[in-house]
Amino acid sequence: MAAIPIFDTAAAPPLKSPPMNRNEFLRRARRYARRNGLDCHFDQERGKGSHGTLYLGNFLTRVQHGEIPPRTLLAMLRQLGINRRDF
Repeated sequence: MAAIPIFDTAAAPPLKSPPMNRNEFLRRARRYARRNGLDCHFDQERGKGSHGTLYLGNFLTRVQHGEIPPRTLLAMLRQLGINRRDF
């Protein structure tokens, strides 16, 4: 019988997710806020060009229009204090 490999969760590979656009990001942020009892508000006027500002609890981040690159998404979640696995 072959041994079953045990994986260290600390060394787990990064999450693979399909590209996310602004609407999907805002939808998930609002759902996260509802689940955690946080205020969530998106202000299109507080941004330059195609960017807007998302306020989530005491945190904020800028959200661009269109597709959000994976590394930018991770940075935005970090700015909002959200664990990527909870999002």
